[in-house]
Amino acid sequence: MRSKYIVKELLKDISAQLADIERSQREAQLLLMFYLDKDELWLITNQNSEVEIGDDFFTLVERRAKNEPLEYITNRVSFYSEEFYVDEGALIPRPETELLIDEVKNRVPADSNFQFVEVGVGSGIISIILALHFKNAKFIAVDISPKALEVTKKNLEKFGLQDRVELRLGSLLDHVDEEIDYLVSNPPYIANDAPLESNLSYEPQNALFGGEIGDEIIQELLDEVLKRKIKFFSCEMGYDQKDKIQNYLKNKYYISLDFYKDLSEFDRGFTLRAIQ
Repeated sequence: MRSKYIVKELLKDISAQLADIERSQREAQLLLMFYLDKDELWLITNQNSEVEIGDDFFTLVERRAKNEPLEYITNRVSFYSEEFYVDEGALIPRPETELLIDEVKNRVPADSNFQFVEVGVGSGIISIILALHFKNAKFIAVDISPKALEVTKKNLEKFGLQDRVELRLGSLLDHVDEEIDYLVSNPPYIANDAPLESNLSYEPQNALFGGEIGDEIIQELLDEVLKRKIKFFSCEMGYDQKDKIQNYLKNKYYISLDFYKDLSEFDRGFTLRAIQ
C-alpha cells in the first residue's frame, strides 16, 4: 500500500519513532533519502513537497528502531571518501580504520611493487583503498568467512579491482605460501566476555571477538611475521593492548615497533618492522 505525505511532516513522525536512536532526526533524513534515491539538496528544497511512500519504507524504519545498523539497512557505508557495499556478512568499517590505511601509505612509496596480504578482509575496504593507491603492488586478501568474501567480491567489482586483489578463504596465513612484503590486518581484538552495545549484535561475532583475552589473534600474526621475516606488519588493536603487545615481543628480534593513536588519543594500532 502506498500513501502520500508531506516531507517535513513525515520526517517529524519518523524521528519520533526513532527517538531511542542517537541523532534520530538525521537518521530519519538518511532513511528517506535512501528510500527515494534523493540527495541532500533535494531534501533541503522539498520540505513542503508531497511524496508517495509505500509500506516497505516503514519496514526500514522499524528495523532501524530495533537498532539494526543503518549501514545494513541501506547496504551502504562511506569510508575513506568512497562508498562501499556492506551487509551482515562483514563488519561495518569504522572511521579509526582509516588511520590504519594512512599508516601503511606513510611507510611505503606509492610506486612500490610489494606483495601485500590482508588477513580478515571483511568488506574489502582496506585492500581496495590500498590497491587504488599502490597501483604496482600485488594483493592477497584472506578471510575465514565465505560471506565476508562475497561482500569483498562485490566491492572489488565496483572498483574494477577483481584482477588485482586475489581472494582466499582460510584462517590467518594458512593458505598463503607466497613471500609477503607487507601484512595488514584489522583482526578481531575484543575479549570474548566483553559487554557490547546492542547494535553490535547484528555484526558477525567472529569479526569482533579475538579470544579469552582479546589479543590472541594478534599474537598469532606477530609470530607469523617474525617466522616468515615479513618486512612490515600494520595492525589495528584495542585501546588497552599496547603493553601486552610490547611484553609479548620483549625478547624477540625485530627492527622497530611503532604505535599510533586514534583521534580520541587512544592507542589504536601499530606497525612492526621485522627486517630491513
